[in-house]
Amino acid sequence: MFSGYYKLIKPRVMYGNLITTIAGFLFAADGHIDLGLFLATAIGTGLVISSACVINNYLDQDIDAKMERTKSRPLITGEVSQTGAVVYGATLGILGLAMLIAWTNRWVVGVGIFGFVTYVWLYGALGKRKSVHGTLVGSLSGAAPILAGYVAVQPGLDAAAVILFLIIFFWQMPEFYSISIYRKVEYAKAGIPVSSVVRGVDATKRQIFVYTVLTVASMMGLAATPLASLSYLVVVLVFGAYWLQLTAEGLVTENNDVWAHRNFHFALWVLVIFCLIISLNPFVP
Repeated sequence: MFSGYYKLIKPRVMYGNLITTIAGFLFAADGHIDLGLFLATAIGTGLVISSACVINNYLDQDIDAKMERTKSRPLITGEVSQTGAVVYGATLGILGLAMLIAWTNRWVVGVGIFGFVTYVWLYGALGKRKSVHGTLVGSLSGAAPILAGYVAVQPGLDAAAVILFLIIFFWQMPEFYSISIYRKVEYAKAGIPVSSVVRGVDATKRQIFVYTVLTVASMMGLAATPLASLSYLVVVLVFGAYWLQLTAEGLVTENNDVWAHRNFHFALWVLVIFCLIISLNPFVP
């Protein structure tokens, strides 16, 4: 039973978002880490993200039952009961929000609530079911964790906070659009109006290129802020140049599924390297 409840939090989604939270915090801290604030931000945000994922699982059962990659989720197989999932999700959310209220600041609380509502309702319950623009809505919630980490240390929306948000917002588009290409048949079967289904693969590849340009440009923009190091700029130039080349290849390739897999996996590496370099930023030249 424990494994079923663990799966409900969508561990890969939760940990991926938590990594960006931690990276945002460490970047803002600039080497001066308040351990108590760090733990409260990380654990509280992690609980809120987990809650959102559980509730999303509950709301998405009709879709999950139709898709190969999701039809074995705990609520579909009956491993976890409907009531158990709702209580579990609510408990995680209440505990996480309570931690953020008690030990962080109103900016973190506000960003946490924004991310939760956007992911569960605006994206999960409405956007992705009804519009090709659902991915854009979902990307707003996906960009919230890195902002929460940053404003925990630097309350308010300065240039770095806005740019960090934009980086993760833009990054999610080529990442998810790549998935939508090689899983196009599954999304069509489930009736989800993703870009590859509604606009076609060629149009989606053009969108991927545009959003990759915006992601790399935003990463370059962060290099102009006071906290960014020269090492950060070098890493962004190297990885950004290769990613742009890879997405440009996608515009002319005919082997769309293979290319989309490559682009998806490289996008993940870009995120990992980005989070690592901004976390280590105070300690490198």
